[in-house]
Amino acid sequence: MTRPLYVSIRDDIETRIRSGVLQPGDRLPVEHELMQAYACARMTVNKALSALVADGLIERRKKAGTFVRRPQLDAPVLDIPDIEAEATARGEAYRFELLSRHIRHEDGARLLHLSGLHHVGGRVLALEDRLIHLDAVPAAEAADFTYGSPGHWLLQQAPWTRGETRIGAEPAGPLRARQAGWDRDMACLVVWRQTWLNDRRVTQVTQHFDGAAYRVTAALNTSGAGRTRPTT
Repeated sequence: MTRPLYVSIRDDIETRIRSGVLQPGDRLPVEHELMQAYACARMTVNKALSALVADGLIERRKKAGTFVRRPQLDAPVLDIPDIEAEATARGEAYRFELLSRHIRHEDGARLLHLSGLHHVGGRVLALEDRLIHLDAVPAAEAADFTYGSPGHWLLQQAPWTRGETRIGAEPAGPLRARQAGWDRDMACLVVWRQTWLNDRRVTQVTQHFDGAAYRVTAALNTSGAGRTRPTT
């Protein structure tokens, strides 16, 4: 059985994306150029591109064109994700850029206050603002977070027994836009989380994610058994 031409066009473009010939952020040829390249009608090209959009491989931007979509990182909403590990597992370059670090005192507790940027695949995925309670994790005071993710470090070093997560959305705004190099009106996915080790608070973190590059997922089952995991 002969395959429809639009399927062949779709598969050809996908192969170029998967092989790295077309990189995330690259602009695809306009429709009339694709019509010439594949010797087909506009409707056939449009059908192939629509299939690629549906599969999350490309995105169409009004008045700008069609671009290879940057891969989305998936975070399980009922777990505590490790951005660094997730990115490297996908084969993407990762680095953490520390913006500020200082000790503060609050209600008699010593807190390490960190802010920084998570860079994935050459762009800023998230802006992070974190407090680590030094009475619960004293080793954090001497840890070097210049390039390594604090969340990744905590996953390796500090256990937790209880956590709480809230998720919301808001525009980047002028301050975060300047810090991350985003458009101030860009939609951000906001994740606020805190964890405890028994009755001792371990960390509180607020992360603003590029809403087009990050999503949360949930897998549910009927077993409610909990277990202790590291914290991020």
